[in-house]
Formats: sequence, structure tokens, C-alpha cells
Amino acid sequence: MDPPSSVTALTSTSRSTADDQQPVDKVGEQRSTDHAAVDEMLNSKAFTVPRVPTADDDGTVEKYKLTGKRLGRGVAESGLTHECGVFGAIATGEWPTQIDISQVICLGLVALQHRGQESAGIVTSEGKCAKNFNVHKGMGMINNIFTDDSMKKLKGNLGIGHTRYSTSAASEEVNCQPFVVHTAHGVLAVAHNGELLNCESLRKDVLSRGVGLSTHSDSELITQALCLNPPDGEDDGPDWPARIKHLMQLAPLSYSLVIMLKDKIYGVRDPYGNRPLCIGKIVPLSIGSYRQEKVDKLAAEGWVISSESCGFLSIGARYVREVQPGEIVELTREGIKTIDIVECPENRRHAFCIFEYVYFARSDSIFEGQMVYSVRLQCGRQLAREAYVDADIVSSVPESGTAAAHGYARETGLHFAEVLCKNRYVGRTFIQPSTRLRQLGVAKKFGALSENVSGKRLVLIDDSIVRGNTIGPIIKLLRDAGAREVHIRIASPPLLYPCYMGINIPTREELIGNKLNPEELAKYVGADSLAYLSVDGLRKAVQLNMRKSNPEKVGHCTACLTGDYPGGLPEDLDW
Repeated sequence: MDPPSSVTALTSTSRSTADDQQPVDKVGEQRSTDHAAVDEMLNSKAFTVPRVPTADDDGTVEKYKLTGKRLGRGVAESGLTHECGVFGAIATGEWPTQIDISQVICLGLVALQHRGQESAGIVTSEGKCAKNFNVHKGMGMINNIFTDDSMKKLKGNLGIGHTRYSTSAASEEVNCQPFVVHTAHGVLAVAHNGELLNCESLRKDVLSRGVGLSTHSDSELITQALCLNPPDGEDDGPDWPARIKHLMQLAPLSYSLVIMLKDKIYGVRDPYGNRPLCIGKIVPLSIGSYRQEKVDKLAAEGWVISSESCGFLSIGARYVREVQPGEIVELTREGIKTIDIVECPENRRHAFCIFEYVYFARSDSIFEGQMVYSVRLQCGRQLAREAYVDADIVSSVPESGTAAAHGYARETGLHFAEVLCKNRYVGRTFIQPSTRLRQLGVAKKFGALSENVSGKRLVLIDDSIVRGNTIGPIIKLLRDAGAREVHIRIASPPLLYPCYMGINIPTREELIGNKLNPEELAKYVGADSLAYLSVDGLRKAVQLNMRKSNPEKVGHCTACLTGDYPGGLPEDLDW
């Protein structure tokens, strides 16, 4: 098929004629030889030194080196992991409410399970006693932590929850969130998504005031910092909005917070808007007659606040809006209101994490006025314009690359067909302790649909490549199933830099994009060709249909792709 006028064709290494085809054993022998050559190349100095420099001219300062509390991050992972997800809910009207708040929070956390599978917790309040909250936390998946017995103890009219994957503190029960502290003014609970860029200076400030810290978690640090008096003092009890604003001025990156007091919840998003946070309205169950009504006209039985909107429909809630960058919102039984908005330092642009669109968020979530699925579809269209290749079918690595694959197919006019069958009962590949076992895990995780593959030239779309451990075995699987050609297209740019803002991206030495360019990587993984979406192409896809209420402030964090960190590098990497 001829490429459409909007795409640039790449020459296909077609082997369609009998004269051009080598015997299968010869082809396999050639690939084995090529792979050995690339392995030797990978271990040579030219490729053990990252393509993007990490040192100053004198070679003594490695700007992006991970040390201290970050040392060892990503060691056992083959992919990316998000730090966590936060969720809060409060009933409106008379208390005690008829809404089972703990169940709403639990279902909300289930919808956020993709953001963290290490631990989870729920804290509830009945709204009457400022001395005690109902708390249940534990290690593992949500459905294993919250049993019928534990849920019965979580009575309340409001509550917050958290699901976690650690980067800044160890995987231990002591680090499970939400954190609960008892202050002179009552009990306080905090759940946090993100990672503080300047936690060392904040830690020193908190410790200098005689406050002890029992963990290395940024979230405990935030909780204790909120217990400190603001610089202007307080006349009549604690001024929690002033304390929150003071914290935001001390630490502008990176967090979304839900903070619960006796009878209210505060939602907080950092001034850069780096981590997501949105608001939903719990509506009456007799929603059938309201389907066409705008959400602001529907009665509110409660309010929810969450890292993502993907779970709202399943709990009887409707998406209302995002918490704006720097905004402090207050949720009470009377409703929601904006308390304050803290502007970006030095009037800088906002920096919402662009990888939320690429990888982390569930495809039915809404960010910046657009559904994540639509953005991924547009990434596939843009990828087709930048890196078209003649083929018979387009497919994806399920399910992460599926939306982009559909976009690529629509833009090129190529037929989309499934070629991989996923075994949903095999654990994620990043939990295996070695590269060899991870690769064996990939073989167990997928099967090939040989009838769709045999004799075909196919374009395989994936959302990203981190270490390059996963894609190679998939290509081998497809070739064993009879694929004539396998062209890899990645719906994001190569990852080159670590993240200091709450994403567990491995060290720069482990990122395959720092070792091999696309041509070398194609040879290494056994593909006929390989191409990434460009950084400009990704920005274009993300911003094409987004709602821009304040265009001069619109911006996205691309630090892991470009090394351009919105708040600069952490003041001290040896945390």
C-alpha cells in the first residue's frame, strides 16, 4: 500500500520473493551472529558510556548520578513504576450518611491500583471526634488488604486513601500511607503522590524545630511540616490553609496531597501542576433521568478527589474538574470551594508530567480537558507521519500500545490486527530479580496469534522502551510464529534521564536509549527497523485538543526525555 501524503515512507526491508529469502536455519544463524556482535558492542566502552554526557568538562561532577536514598532505585524493574495514587471522599448533607464512605474509597483505590501495588491504606472520620481516626493499612494489593472485617471498622462520613509504590523510602509497613499524626489541635491524616525536590532542606528545617521523624518518607516529612506554625503565627487555633500555603512556598515540587481533619478534606496540587489531581461529584443512583444533564445541575450526595478520574463512574460519581496547579481546595459537607492558589515561582510555566499521557494513567482518565485514550490515539497518528513503513498489518503490545496502534493504522490506512495474546494470570515482568528471568517471564506472559502473523510484514507499536529487555523476546515470539518482518514503532521519545519527581525511572546507565541509537537498538532486539516518536511530535499530540484556559502558562514536564527539569535539579542529590 502506498503511504498517505501526510506520512514519510521508510524503505522496507522486504523479503517477499522466493529468490530473496534465505533458508530458515541460515536466517536464524545470521540473527544469532548479529545478536552476538551487538552484545559485544553493548559491552564495549562506546556503549557503556551514555550517549548523553553526564559529566562536566573536568569529568568530576556527574549531574544526574543517583546516590543516598535514591541509590538502587529501579534495580529489579524492567519497566516504569509510578509512586502512588491518592483518593478522598466526603458525604454531604446530614451525618451519619447513608453512603458507605469506606467502600467508595476502597473502590476508588482499586481504580488507581495501576499507580502502585506495594501497599495501601484508608483513614476515615465520623466528623465528631478530633482525637481519633479509624485506620487500616497494609502491604500488598488492595483486595488482599481490605477484608470484610477491616472495612466494618472504617466507619465514617469522610475519609482518604492511598495506594503506594515506593521510590523515596523502603518497602516497609511503617511507610504505608496515609500518615496520621496527633497534634495539639487534633488528629491529622495526609496522603501524598509525588516526591519533594528539596526534601533535604525541609527535613533540616523540621528537625531544627525539635520534631522527630521516624521514616525517610517525604510524606511523613510533609505531615510533620504541616504541624509547624506558619511564619505569621496564629491567633485563634490552627490556620490550616495558611500552613498548607507556607508548605507550598517552601516546597514547590512535586506533589498532590489529600489532607483530612476532623470534618473536612483539603486537596492540594503543587504550583507546577506536576502531579495530577481532580474532583468528582457523587450523584443520586437514579441517574437514568439525568444522563443528559450537565454535572453542575446534578444534586450532590458527596464529593470525591482523586489522582485520576478513571474510577468515578464505578462509584456513582461524575467528573467535575481538575484541581488547578497551585490550588488549595476545601471539601466539606456543604460542598467544595477554592481556598487559595499559589503561583509558580518566577512566573514559570506549568509542568504537568507528560508521561501520565504516555504510560502511567489509565486510558479512560481525563487530564487538561481531554481523555488519555484520545491523546494516545493522536500519538499513533503523529508517529505514522514521522515514521511510516510499508507493511501488511499494524498491531500493538497489549494493552499499553493499543490506542497508539489504532491511531497509526487510521493515519496510514493499514489494517489493524491483534498478534499477541496476553496471559492475565502471569505477574508483571519487573518483579523478577534478573534479566534472564524477566525475559522468560515475557515468554510466559504472551502468546502469538499465528494465523494473523504468518507470512505478514507487521508494524508493532509500544508506548515506550526502558531497558529493552521485553521487546526482544516478543519479536522472537512473532518470528517463531511466522512473521516475515517486524518493525517496531514507539509512541514516545527515548527515555534518557532519571526522574526526581515521583517516577521510578531507572538509572541512566540502565536506560537503553543512552546506549543505542534506533538503528543499533533494532539490530540488538532483532527488529527490521525501529523508530521513536519525536519530543516535538509528542508535545504536538498532547496539546492538539487540550483545553487551554491560560495558554501562556501551559507546559509539560519532559525532564526524562530532554533533561530539562522544571524546578532545576535537586539541591542535593545525596539524600
